[in-house]
Amino acid sequence: MEKSILVFGSFVADLTGRSEKFPVPGETVLANSFALGPGGKGSNQAVAAHRAGAKMRFISKLGTDAFGSMAKAFYQAEGMDTRYLLEDKEHATGAALIMVNEASGQNMIMVNIGACGCITQEDVEACRASIEGADYLLVQLEINLDALARVIDIAHESGTKVILNPAPAQALPDELLSKVYAVTPNETEAFALTGIEVTSQATAHQAAEVFLRKGVCQVVITLGSQGVYCTDGTREEMYPCITVQAVDTTGAGDAFNGGFVTALARGWDLFQATRYGNCVGALSVTRKGTAPAMPHQAEIDELFAKMYEQD
Repeated sequence: MEKSILVFGSFVADLTGRSEKFPVPGETVLANSFALGPGGKGSNQAVAAHRAGAKMRFISKLGTDAFGSMAKAFYQAEGMDTRYLLEDKEHATGAALIMVNEASGQNMIMVNIGACGCITQEDVEACRASIEGADYLLVQLEINLDALARVIDIAHESGTKVILNPAPAQALPDELLSKVYAVTPNETEAFALTGIEVTSQATAHQAAEVFLRKGVCQVVITLGSQGVYCTDGTREEMYPCITVQAVDTTGAGDAFNGGFVTALARGWDLFQATRYGNCVGALSVTRKGTAPAMPHQAEIDELFAKMYEQD
């Protein structure tokens, strides 16, 4: 029986400009296009899991404004459970400014999390039953960290397995990490948390050892074009990046995380789940946008079979 997932994290409105190159300080460049759409790390990961077929719920906080209305309309169109979308009448919905280099598909992002930074302890307690009832909790750092710590405490106390995507990169107390089942940083975030510059499988192993010593059970480190490293402390694997024609890399890490936790909820092991997340991330970069770019279960399963069925 497939297990349940709760995603606790941010929604922000993505304001995305696309151009042939990034501007240098003081320079103005002409954009080829501009788009407004749904985003935020928590939201992107929730949408990725939902489209991958997961049994999931999403907790976030929105302002009572146009961006908040956009979020609700998008989730309703996706058929997602919106019962735990909290509202803040005093603070605006978060927003992100995204620049995409169309020549490379790379991006630069500046984000203000808005209402997501104002989730209170009372808000968390109102969602306690959903936290305690989940099998997996997927969280990020693009949200009120006091509220996040409380959510992790409740999950840990109730036996819910916590998957932490530590983004945006910042230092975290060892006490919090000791309650995490699996951590999924990229190389930048791994450096911020371990002090080890991750550039290869060998250095990924060193960084993973730091996490394991702090009590984390499973470590997954994404290394961009180099692929993804994973270990449970006894076995380790490095899976190459899946070659695709990248259009927009924004949200690729979120796609990976949504796919990864979905596979865990299916009962797959760490290594199968990492490969599944690899497929979701690869497909997401072949189209424009963040949440709207997340692939659906049929195409993910098809790519997974093509890439890994011999394994």
